[in-house]
Amino acid sequence: MFDTEPTPFAVREPLPGIDLADAARPGLGVVLWFRTPDAHQLHDQLVAAGIKILTPMANSPFGPMFSFEGPEGYTLTAHGG
Repeated sequence: MFDTEPTPFAVREPLPGIDLADAARPGLGVVLWFRTPDAHQLHDQLVAAGIKILTPMANSPFGPMFSFEGPEGYTLTAHGG
């Protein structure tokens, strides 16, 4: 993990079962997380806008979190609250 500001940046090994040759999934092997003041409110706004939720709201060490599909097809994870 790199202590970059305002957004921390980390590099890790791909999770088991990830095939980086799968070009059908943009950003495969990349995990993008960002902090929001209210993850529940953001979740509700995205659902109302018809954005595809990929991982339901759950508790994490970083507060409430969920993942959704960004405009280019990347998986984005929001946390905080």
